Amino acid sequence: MDIVAVTPADILGTLTEVERKHAPDALYLVGDRTLLSTGPRVSVVGSRKASPEGLRRARMLAKALVDHQMIVVSGLAEGIDTAAHVAAIEAGGRTVAVLGTPLSVAYPTSNAALQATIAKDHLLVSQFPTGYRTHPGSFPMRNRTMALLTDATVIVEAGETSGTVHQGWEALRLGRQLFLLEAVTRDETLTWPAKMIHYGAQVLTRQNLVDALSEIPSVTRYAHDELRAIA
Repeated sequence: MDIVAVTPADILGTLTEVERKHAPDALYLVGDRTLLSTGPRVSVVGSRKASPEGLRRARMLAKALVDHQMIVVSGLAEGIDTAAHVAAIEAGGRTVAVLGTPLSVAYPTSNAALQATIAKDHLLVSQFPTGYRTHPGSFPMRNRTMALLTDATVIVEAGETSGTVHQGWEALRLGRQLFLLEAVTRDETLTWPAKMIHYGAQVLTRQNLVDALSEIPSVTRYAHDELRAIA
C-alpha cells in the first residue's frame, strides 16, 4: 500500500483550540486523498447490529447524499457503516472510510474486499500506524476523528452505549452539524437523542432532507493543490 502521512492541520488548516483537544497527531491515507480537499463530507454512522429498517434508511440516505454531490464518510464497521459505503459506491458516488484499526488490518474481516475497493477507488483514513495494537477504545477515538474531518454527521440508528454516540457529542462540541434520523428520536428506550437535540442536534426527516442537505456548510479551510502535493 502507498501510505501517505498527513496531519489534521494539513487537511483543515490551523486547528482551533476546540479542534486540537481530540485531534490525532497524524493521519495515514491510502487512496484518493483529494477527497479530503472536496466536500461537503457527511458522516453516515450507526449500529453494527442494525435493524433491516435502519439498513434501508442508511442506503437511502447515502444515495441522497451522492445525488447532492456530497462525499459519504463512515467507519467501515458492520451494519450501518457498511450499508452507507456500499450504497454510495453503487450510486456512483465517492466514499471515505475512517478506520478504527491500522490501514493494514481489515476489521471486520468480512469487509476485506470492500476495504480493498475503497483503497483502490476512494479513500481509507486511519490515525493508527502500522503495528498499532487495536483495543476497544480505538473505535470511539476513530469516531471523534471522523467528526473532526467531516462537515456534518448523521446518526441513523444507535443504542445507548454505541460508539456512534461519541461521534454525535464530538460533532456538537466541534460546532459541526449533527442530524438524527427521525426514527431514532422516536425510540423511547433511548435517552441520548433528546439530550443531543437539547444541545443543537437537528431531526432529519424525509420532508426536510433536501433543505437540510443544502444548508450543510463546508468547514474546509485548505487549498486543493496543497493537499494534493503532500507526498
